[in-house]
Order: sequence, then structure tokens, then C-alpha cells
Amino acid sequence: MSLAIGGFGIGLTEFVIMGILPNIAGSMGISISKAGHFIAIYALGVVVGGPFMAKITSKLSPKRTLLFLMVWFTVFNTLSSFSGNYWVMMLFRFLSGMPHGAFFGIGAVVSGYLAKPGKAAQAMAIMFSGLTIANIIGVPLGTYIGLEWHWSFSFLLVGVAGLATLTSLYFWMPGQSLEDMDSLNAENLTKGLKSKKLWALIALTTIGTGGFFAWYSYIAPLVIDITNLPEATVGYVMIVAGLGMFVGNFMGARMVEIFSPVKSVVISLLSMTGILLINSLLASNTIAVFIISFIVGMITFSVTAPIQVAIIKAAKGAEKLGSSMNQSAFNMGNASGAYFGGLPMVFGLPVTYASVVGAILACIGAGIGIAILYYQRAISRSTKKPFVPDNQA
Repeated sequence: MSLAIGGFGIGLTEFVIMGILPNIAGSMGISISKAGHFIAIYALGVVVGGPFMAKITSKLSPKRTLLFLMVWFTVFNTLSSFSGNYWVMMLFRFLSGMPHGAFFGIGAVVSGYLAKPGKAAQAMAIMFSGLTIANIIGVPLGTYIGLEWHWSFSFLLVGVAGLATLTSLYFWMPGQSLEDMDSLNAENLTKGLKSKKLWALIALTTIGTGGFFAWYSYIAPLVIDITNLPEATVGYVMIVAGLGMFVGNFMGARMVEIFSPVKSVVISLLSMTGILLINSLLASNTIAVFIISFIVGMITFSVTAPIQVAIIKAAKGAEKLGSSMNQSAFNMGNASGAYFGGLPMVFGLPVTYASVVGAILACIGAGIGIAILYYQRAISRSTKKPFVPDNQA
């Protein structure tokens, strides 16, 4: 539960800025496009901060690491609300993003370690549920507060979530029982990072989840220009997508109990390929846009728990660092998906082609997953050992 509260705060700061961006721009006297740099710099902070934070906290116990990360998160998100100009805001947004990947990465390892045998994926899903609830409740609330009063109050709300996380971690997170886990993860760090499967999975995350962000980054113009709905409807579509994320998060944990983690990811990405292609054809239909938004959100977050389980298994001896790097990969997928999804519009094509680009990225990600499964079977045949799926190993 402590990790879920932290996930709520992280989800809130990552996504609430999108709804209050015009207000921030007006307050600082800059263009909306320039204010968009605050979104990009946060993602850069996540990418840089994931492995960096995991490395500098490698000597700390898991509980102290999580407390340190959340203190950092709370301080710089709170300071963001006092930013008076572009450069100060850029600095604080970058620093705010740095603990993001390490918190989720290390939190995934901790939750899996504390879970009952065979329930690691479900424990990780509970942690990530905070992120999905942020999209359903926190982001609309934070956006409303920022629009009705001042955008700075939205970041103060993030600071409150950070304080709530610190309190729950301090009182509820066990400390002594995690010491053995920490010492085990400290061994064979170099060997863990040399795993070819680990880097293939990170590439899968970057490319495959980029398919979702190619669609999600342009959901507003899709709803307004293609579906021809009022601007206020965008928020409702995003809430529906958030509900799908919540369902998909736990669906992915259940899939790991049935299939191997990598096979679960492949199934989800192939499903995402199909639904994004359907979206490009039916986006003008009012009912379809809500149904598809729910399904895309559901499929996307069904990837979360399986890919974290697969990463932790692949990064033997470097679980915390590998898991944190995967969170950085999600944010690289965010940036690359938004970039490639916008390219068709540069050439005058309608916004529906962003979904086509998303489908291509998801399909490539699925292809990487299939290659990983094929490689695992080939290794098993060459060593004359029976192939054992990750969920049975």
C-alpha cells in the first residue's frame, strides 16, 4: 500500500501538467509549445535518474532507499510550485523526475520479494495501481485545482502525496526482513548487466510501449478534430482510458500466472497492434472512441507487471538497477512514441495516422518478444535441457 501511494504521487506529477500547461505558460509569459519542454525535461530526468539513483543508493537498505527517493521527490515537486520563470521550472522538473524510475524499479523488486510464492506479479500490480488511480482521480482533481485557483496548487498537491508516502513507508514498510534481499542483489552486478536478454527486454519496452504513447500523446486532437467532440470531452476520454489502465494492471498480473512473462507481453503488444489499427478506422465514431480508449489503456497496462517480472528474472544480481532501467525505458518510449506519432502530421496526414504508427511500434515490440522466446528455446535445445517458462522457473 505504501508503494501504491507513492505511485499515485508519481502518476499525478507526470500527467497533471498536461492539463494545466496553458496556465503555466500564461503565468510565465511563454508559449504553450515552450511550456511543453517541462514535460520533456521530466521524462529526461526519469531516463537519467533511473540508473543513477539506483547506483548511488546501492549501499542503502531497500527501506532507506525508498525513503531517500521519496524525500527527493517531495522536495523538488513542492519547489516546482514556487518556480517563477522558465529556467527554474526546467531545473525543478528535471530533478523531480529523477527518483521516478528508481522508485518504481526498486519498489517492484521489494514488492516481489515480500509477496507470497507465485504472487510477485500481483504485488507489483498493487504498487502500479497507484499510477492508474492517479489517472482516474488524481489528474482530474489536480487539473481542476490548477484551473480554478493556480497551477502551483497542483504541484503542492503532489507534495502532499509525497508526504503521505513518506509517512506510510516509515511506519508500514518492514526493514529488517529486506536486509537479505539487499545483500543478494549486491552480488554479480556486472554479470547481471551483461545479460543479452535484459537489454532485449529494455528495447522491447522502449519500442513496444512507444505504440501507446504515439496514440495517447495526440488523444486531444483526435477527440476534437476527428471525433468532433467538445474540448471538455477530452478529460472524460482520459478518465475512461485510466479505468482501462486500472483493469489492465491486474489483468497483466493474472496473465503471468497463466503464461510466461515474455509471452504475456507478446500477447498484449499484438493485441495493442490490432486495437490501434481499429482506432485509426473508427476514431470518428463517438461511442467507439470511448470503448477503444478503455481497451487501449487496459492492454497497455497489462504489459506493466509481466515486463517487470521478466526484467527482474533477466537481471540476476542487478535486479534493482535493471528494474530501474526498465522504468527509464518506459519514458524513452514516451518520448519516441510522441515523436514518431507526430511525424505523419508533419506531412499533412490526419491525426489518425498516429495510431497507425503506434500499431507499427507495438508490432515491432511484439517481434522482439517473439525473438526472445525463440532464443530461449534454441538455448534449451542446444544444451539439451527442457525449456522451462519463466513463470515456472
